[in-house]
Amino acid sequence: MGSKRVLLASASVVVGALLVGQNAISAEPEACKQVRMADPGWTDITATNAVAGVLLGALGYEQKVSSLSVPITYVGMQKSQIDVFLGNWMPAQKPLVEPILKDGGMEVVRANLPNAKFTLAVPGYVADAGVKTFADLAKYADKFDRKIYGIESGAPANQNIKKMLEAKSYGLEGWSLVESSEQSMLSQVARKERGKDWIVFLAWEPHQMNTKFQVNYLDGDKEYFGPNFGSATVNTVSRKGYAAQCPNVGRLFSQMEFTVDFENKAISEVLEQKIDAKAAGIRQLKANPKLVETWLTGVKTYGGEDGLAAVKKMLAQN
Repeated sequence: MGSKRVLLASASVVVGALLVGQNAISAEPEACKQVRMADPGWTDITATNAVAGVLLGALGYEQKVSSLSVPITYVGMQKSQIDVFLGNWMPAQKPLVEPILKDGGMEVVRANLPNAKFTLAVPGYVADAGVKTFADLAKYADKFDRKIYGIESGAPANQNIKKMLEAKSYGLEGWSLVESSEQSMLSQVARKERGKDWIVFLAWEPHQMNTKFQVNYLDGDKEYFGPNFGSATVNTVSRKGYAAQCPNVGRLFSQMEFTVDFENKAISEVLEQKIDAKAAGIRQLKANPKLVETWLTGVKTYGGEDGLAAVKKMLAQN
């Protein structure tokens, strides 16, 4: 009996050691616990950041979101000050990110939204009057006051518009870009629409503007925003070596892919219903359980426990 007890005790020690070892392998370095992200002030990225923050919190991580312009975000990545960015809109940001990718300053994790749109647009009544392509803009230059309304200064999309105007592409000679915040630009769209005045502006989907206004995307561009009415892909990018250093949280981001409907609903709740972005994120996670399961496949908590179970528990409590 004594020998059996010794063997059982020894076996328990071995099993315990193996379990500790497995948890130690699952757990990540202390440096991985805080996940540093960026928000350029775009509602869609605020929404997706909020969703990521809800998941990270349930998994035992800490999310830190810094309000940074896109160029500064990429500088932060090159300096290892930003870990993950969910707003790499392509091809609009191609001129900015290509040199960084070539030098190995950051890594493309995956496409988190493959069916987006990002290009110039006009209200429905302007499209009905004949403005359907980039080439149509110059025909009605006076009606547009030779102005294109963009977003914040320094944004890659604005740089594309500036290059287009400097090159006088599509006959846009003497035109200028009006730079402002996303919300200021959309306020201008709303004001112009009330008076049925003409305006051409930067537009994208997903975004609440697509339900608030009759947005007609312009076709016919290949060089600046791409063909097919600005067909775009939004990528998740990370600093160099992030997934190797933090493989568990890196796996989470490598599996997160949104849908236009998912983001549109979250954005609508934030802007129209005035719901907190985190609360809107929780609502959409609850409404899309299969999506959550896909994202959490093989993902652990920071401490090495089952990640999906931890997220389900959090959602049940909220």
